[in-house]
Amino acid sequence: MNATLATILVLLGASVVVVVVARLARLPPILGYLVAGVLVGPHVLGWVEDSASIRHLADFGIVFLMFSLGLEFSLPQLVSMRRAVFGLGLAQVAITTLAGLIALPLAGFGWREGLVLGGALAMSSTAIVSKMLTERMELATPHGRDVIAILLFQDLAVVAFLIVIPALAREAMSLPAALGLAAFKGAVALLLILRFGQKPMRAWFHLVGRQRSSELFMLNVLLVTLGLATLTEAVGLSLALGAFLAGMLIAETEYRMQVEEDIKPFRDVLLGLFFVTVGMGLDLELVLAQWPFVLLLLGVPVAFKLALIVALARVFGAPLSSAMRTGFYLAQAGELALVMLALGTEVKLLPPALVQVVLASMVLSMLAAPLVIHFAEPIVRKLTANDWLARA
Repeated sequence: MNATLATILVLLGASVVVVVVARLARLPPILGYLVAGVLVGPHVLGWVEDSASIRHLADFGIVFLMFSLGLEFSLPQLVSMRRAVFGLGLAQVAITTLAGLIALPLAGFGWREGLVLGGALAMSSTAIVSKMLTERMELATPHGRDVIAILLFQDLAVVAFLIVIPALAREAMSLPAALGLAAFKGAVALLLILRFGQKPMRAWFHLVGRQRSSELFMLNVLLVTLGLATLTEAVGLSLALGAFLAGMLIAETEYRMQVEEDIKPFRDVLLGLFFVTVGMGLDLELVLAQWPFVLLLLGVPVAFKLALIVALARVFGAPLSSAMRTGFYLAQAGELALVMLALGTEVKLLPPALVQVVLASMVLSMLAAPLVIHFAEPIVRKLTANDWLARA
């Protein structure tokens, strides 16, 4: 049998089985893909080698993840929630990143690793949190609005990190110039594409839409997404940034909902493959050998984020009950953190041994997130007896 076909069959079979188990256990499919990668990867069963070709294919998962973020990004929503987004969200990401920037050098690592890992730890799981908010019908509650506002700013912040991380990998002498050039390129790309690209994009989609061909429409979406991703990579930025901008452009057209439905199968399959490759990189022997460090990186960041978000929500006027619920929802790591870790590893900015323990702690925190959120409610109600939601 062809080796490539055999590899694809193994990945498909493992993903289907493990994701079915995850859904039966009412856990997010992301965790199923991560477990599937760990099992079939070179460090456990060894059925699939962690090859460059698989990683290149998985890069498309990141592209479509960022495209979906851009597609769901709403400027009117951002303006209406600006106080919470640029107040609460900015404070949470900035303070968590600063904590990593201070803590990692004290542990013997460089400030660059601290900046990347601090930014990664600031991220929470949009997939897990939004799913649980919807299931528990809490999107319209005060803590639900604060959670969405912080997630919105995290989505914005990851775009900045995608610009900065490749620049951080440059030599120390050229680092200031590299950071300045990366910021300039990112600003120019945003200005040109969003300021001057909306009208041509709308006109082009009208032309394609009038042909009434679903095949042509899907080809056009793929062309725009991959074309802008390639363009930003060609000027020294990341593929993911171009995909995010493509999503923002298409979101301003009348075809946003149709594009979202058409692209969903591609996004979910390729994103699942990305998470499988993340799991394949996890060396369980190394993680088990350093289990105290893994537990430390699991407990301390989660407790820090929980306390920080509760404190910040109180500063911004939320009652204690609402602040605590916001903290419990956002204390865990997220899929965007895995994207940042993958990029940091790709540009050889993060040491592999450190990435292993950080990745293990993040996966464990995401695995525990649904349980923590579920059992947090009785704790919040006990601590806040006069809570309005408990009375309701």
